[in-house]
Amino acid sequence: MAIDPQLVGTWIVDGAHSRIGFSTRHAMVTKIRGAFNTVAGEVHISPEGYTESNVQIVIQAASIDTRQPGRDDHLRGPDFFDVERFPQITFASTSIDEIADENFIVTGDLTIRDVTRPVSLPLEFVGVETDQFGLLRAGVEGTRRIDRRDWGVKWNTPLDSGGVMVSDKISLEFELSLTKQQEPAEQQAPEDQQQGW
Repeated sequence: MAIDPQLVGTWIVDGAHSRIGFSTRHAMVTKIRGAFNTVAGEVHISPEGYTESNVQIVIQAASIDTRQPGRDDHLRGPDFFDVERFPQITFASTSIDEIADENFIVTGDLTIRDVTRPVSLPLEFVGVETDQFGLLRAGVEGTRRIDRRDWGVKWNTPLDSGGVMVSDKISLEFELSLTKQQEPAEQQAPEDQQQGW
């Protein structure tokens, strides 16, 4: 399928308008939700097609935020992400397949705690618009369920009922806002204009 020419090029993840979140069961019956507040990355769309394109995402593990400081400190420690030893979570695509109009499977290597496993991420292209600063902006969304034990994140506490405190199954949520990298001759919006929205 032909690529829209305006999509060809390098797109930068706008960390201020993107979210990589997660949810999991707590005590078997409720949910914990959180997100990583510091996300960066690039998407390169090749004129040769999506099979020649690639995605690179870098998450600062210490930016994890579940709105409970004590729990966040535990998640940053050796029982979970061990951010002192493994400060980054990364994803590097190995293939991009368009399975339907504006729906893709992005397969790549997800690295957590220096353990790399292949994952396939179903993503939906939301659309592309020119924002109020003249920047071409695109949106991508998706979800994927993983087992945290596959990346060596195994801590748990048994409950009297026979269950466990934290589910091993994690639902990942991707909401990426991308801005197209401008040519050097193009004028970028002043920094003060970019603040606020």
